[in-house]
Amino acid sequence: MKLAVPRERMPGETRVAATPDVVKKYVSMGFEVVVETGAGSAAAFSDGDYEAAGATIAADEAAALKDADIVLKIQRPILNGAENELALIKPGAVLVAQLSALTRPDDVKAYQEANLTTFALELMPRISRAQSMDILSSQNNLAGYKAVIDGAAEYGSMMPMMMTAAGTIPPAKVFIMGVGVAGLQAIATAKRLGAVVTANDVRPATKEQVESLGGKFLMVDEASMKGAETAGGYAKEMGEDYKKKAAEVVAEHVKKQDIVITTALIPGKPAPKLITAAMVESMHAGAVIVDLAADAGGNCELTEPGTVVVKHGVKIVGHTNVPGRLPKDASVLFAKNVLNFLTPQVDKETKALAFKWDDETVSGTLVTRDGKVVNPLLSGEAK
Repeated sequence: MKLAVPRERMPGETRVAATPDVVKKYVSMGFEVVVETGAGSAAAFSDGDYEAAGATIAADEAAALKDADIVLKIQRPILNGAENELALIKPGAVLVAQLSALTRPDDVKAYQEANLTTFALELMPRISRAQSMDILSSQNNLAGYKAVIDGAAEYGSMMPMMMTAAGTIPPAKVFIMGVGVAGLQAIATAKRLGAVVTANDVRPATKEQVESLGGKFLMVDEASMKGAETAGGYAKEMGEDYKKKAAEVVAEHVKKQDIVITTALIPGKPAPKLITAAMVESMHAGAVIVDLAADAGGNCELTEPGTVVVKHGVKIVGHTNVPGRLPKDASVLFAKNVLNFLTPQVDKETKALAFKWDDETVSGTLVTRDGKVVNPLLSGEAK
């Protein structure tokens, strides 16, 4: 079976869906692997690295995707304009990527009409067995680290306390909003840099996690927080009463902070607004907000996705695709997630894909199959 790895064409995407080490494993499993020239260059993987791993290098995307049985990508295919990637994939092929399926029903409809078997890895169920396949966890882990580094780079003062003969410099005060994978890594990184760290989340179970990393948990309303977590481990959208009380508590806390990092996301919905323009105005000049939800519209009202702006003397960092700012490590982890997802679905004797359709990792991520939209989360979006 032919497995293709094209170069990513979404603007700003630096990652690649398979690294040379992972390609070597695919080849040993019996796949013919074709990598488009330059596919890994932004992540520091050369064509020579892929050739040494057993891949064939294709001159362009059309050559890479021609007759491919499996296509591995980071981002969803581009569907419009001269670079319509979907038109290059043969009917019946398998597409595995981060498809943003919950928010792009028109794309899902296109996959259905193209008769592709598609898997949206962002829908991977939160079960123990699927942890090694979870692209959201692996990429958000890196994003949480990078958010602190970006915040420290934009902040014009020290992170740790420094005692000198000329006087003492106090440590930076860092506030993490949202204690998922990204938030926990941000807490750990900020603590390692010597900051005083506080954090909050709607899920009460995160209090112990914050404290275990040396941070202090900012409690809003413990009673209202019960039942604030979905069965899949994600935060639920809270009611208006909780939102009002949280805004009051957070507003008072934010005005005293040097760096605020927001990480709150709700699957399939715009990012919740956690920091108002008034909160930004209340912060001291030189403070920094790093908005990790910029891809989904931002947690801060004044975030401008894709750029760094200064509002009321506060720097607001709105980088999109933050894992792509660490392309090599992000590619390594993403590629291993995909490998771990596909490996159990390969028949060891025939060396061909033989999906176990009742496997939770398969049924949970499967979007389209046999010309139909089959994921229950999307049944109302496209038919």
